[in-house]
Amino acid sequence: MSRMSALILHLETSTKICSVALSQDGIVLAHSDQSADGFIHGEALTLMIEELLQNSNTTLQELNAISYSSGPGSYTGLRIGLSTAKGLCFALSIPLIAIPTHQILFQVSKEFDLNENQCVIALLDARRTEAYMKVFDADGNSRQDLHCALLEQADISAFLPALVVGDSNAKAQSFWSSNELIWINDELSARFQAKAAFQAFEGQQFEDLAYCSPIYLKGANGVLL
Repeated sequence: MSRMSALILHLETSTKICSVALSQDGIVLAHSDQSADGFIHGEALTLMIEELLQNSNTTLQELNAISYSSGPGSYTGLRIGLSTAKGLCFALSIPLIAIPTHQILFQVSKEFDLNENQCVIALLDARRTEAYMKVFDADGNSRQDLHCALLEQADISAFLPALVVGDSNAKAQSFWSSNELIWINDELSARFQAKAAFQAFEGQQFEDLAYCSPIYLKGANGVLL
């Protein structure tokens, strides 16, 4: 049986990074990233999509699917990313793929020399000294499930040695000082969704456009859900 082929648009809006990427069969063709002190997603995302496709000589009608970073993360950013993705999927009659943001952070860590005995501690900012935290082994299996962690109370001794990746590294470094930690400060980018999105496409792992929602953990007011 011939291998499936897919041209996929990827959206990343879970943090202050606003990012789009285009991939063919899991290989990144182009990407664009913007960041600012505030959230620019509402103003920038649609324009970034248009410019990316234009620069890639690609039309919306050629897309086979859209993937988005499904959280947790910024409540507003996640809503903008999903509403944009849903609107395009409805209009184009193509499937939507949701990729948890911590899974994308794990893909960021794979860009480095990850040894089989190392874990990956993925962190996303959750205000104050809290972070959305998930721990993976070197193969991407869960060592600790996603939760909202108080960094000053988090015991990571069972996961050492480890790579730490995410936008809460600076906060975590003020509480975690082990020399068995390697800090990865690369920012999130939609391009890191490419491989996971294509795998989901091949497995027909699509979202229900009418009922899907992001992974929030906290509401817009910062209260745990």
